[in-house]
Amino acid sequence: MSSPSSPLSGASHPLKGILLLVLATFLFASHDALSKYLSGFYPVVMVVWARYVVHTLLMAGIFLPQSGLRVLRSKRPGLQTLRAMCLLGTSLLFTSGLLFIPLAEATAVNFLAPLLVTALSVPLLGERVSAGQWGAVLLGFVGVLVIVHPGGELFTPAVLLPFGSALCFSFYQILTRKLSEYDSPTTSNFFAGLVNTVAISLLVPFFWQVPSLEHLFFMLALGACGMTAHLFLTQAFRQAAPALLAPFGYCQIVFAGLLGFVVFGHTPELITLVGIVLICCSGLGAAWLQQRAGKK
Repeated sequence: MSSPSSPLSGASHPLKGILLLVLATFLFASHDALSKYLSGFYPVVMVVWARYVVHTLLMAGIFLPQSGLRVLRSKRPGLQTLRAMCLLGTSLLFTSGLLFIPLAEATAVNFLAPLLVTALSVPLLGERVSAGQWGAVLLGFVGVLVIVHPGGELFTPAVLLPFGSALCFSFYQILTRKLSEYDSPTTSNFFAGLVNTVAISLLVPFFWQVPSLEHLFFMLALGACGMTAHLFLTQAFRQAAPALLAPFGYCQIVFAGLLGFVVFGHTPELITLVGIVLICCSGLGAAWLQQRAGKK
């Protein structure tokens, strides 16, 4: 799942920024589709391990020659480790959820994270949230209730997995916001990748299965999609303002639906589509209210 980034200087190419963000959302959706496919053959821990190992090795190849080990020097290593664990929790819970829940629906529930950030920013960051923003949060939860309506195929405890993923991701975003005061985005991303690679590598021997050559290629593609998506996301926010880009982040749900249909043959029910639309509207409304509040 894509995450918000702080605005950077040089935001003067909005169309390029939009294109990069849309490409990033397609890669994130492709990453999730590969995770769902591979988790049908291998334990979730092994799939997540492959994602982090490839991602971290690729990042090391790109950034270590430029910056050396100083790229890992953090002013708040404890907070960075906690942030990394939140991201690892997101990966494990979301990938586990994909075993039971279609791709588009799981992605939509995971997009509650920005709304949870809004709610959690009050007790954790001391920020003020307007009545309109609380309304957006409530609308998002209504959307989830519509998706998992009683009697529907998703009315099972398994829906708690992507919801737990969204909760972990909201804490990850809050810590990302806090750590932006101390460390660069490159340090934060590399630190998280390395910590999670080490952590999940301690578990993977208990779940190891020798992958086939075809699946090994898919595992390499999994990590490459994740890393490239994050690079595109970072570059997108260098080209255009976050307020402009925010609506296009929801393209990930559209791509997830398309890949879910093409790869897994799943077509969401009409009531499920209504719930997804409610979640998208709530997120867009919260982003718009946040932008308006920032201009005052």
